[in-house]
Amino acid sequence: MIHRCSNAAAAADDPTDGFTEIPLNQSNLVLQKPYDVPLHQRYSFVGGVHRMWVYADDKPHHPTSPTQPRTEIRITGLDYSSGVWQFEGHGFVPNGTSGATVAQIHGGSHDATTLILRVYAPGEMRFYSYPRIADGLYDRWFRLNIIHDVDGGKVTVFLDGEQKFQFHDQGPGDLYFKCGVYAAHANISYYMESRWRDIKIYRKL
Repeated sequence: MIHRCSNAAAAADDPTDGFTEIPLNQSNLVLQKPYDVPLHQRYSFVGGVHRMWVYADDKPHHPTSPTQPRTEIRITGLDYSSGVWQFEGHGFVPNGTSGATVAQIHGGSHDATTLILRVYAPGEMRFYSYPRIADGLYDRWFRLNIIHDVDGGKVTVFLDGEQKFQFHDQGPGDLYFKCGVYAAHANISYYMESRWRDIKIYRKL
């Protein structure tokens, strides 16, 4: 069940307060892209910005995968199954991208994913395909923070420092964060893109 936050509840401290940043290096950022094209045709890294794009008729990331096309960063080496973890990144979605998962928590005991955040036209963010949790996201940088309290069984999502919603997770499992662009099963645009910078992982020690 999604718990939407009132304005009073949203006016909280910085979501990273009380957390310790876990250093990342390039080996922690594994790229997944359509298996039949070279990486540079779906990804660039310039000026600290990871730009990822995909087309609706692209292949999946592996020849035997039945999934939709994607170009995503999979945070590796920091999989977790307990504790309190946090993803932070600044994202950008250009006008026209629709039906694209831009961030997720992969894993859970009851489903393949714990969290899917998608952007649909006209620039609104949804939790999976449910009603929007935010809008006005096209063509601007936004700060996204996702806190997963595995032991407490809850996930909290912040946009631009404002708590947007909280929900019960899918149970423990092999969990990890991803960001980029991953096509949904319906209502997608032919071209989908997202950009990410200042990607960080935090843990409550």
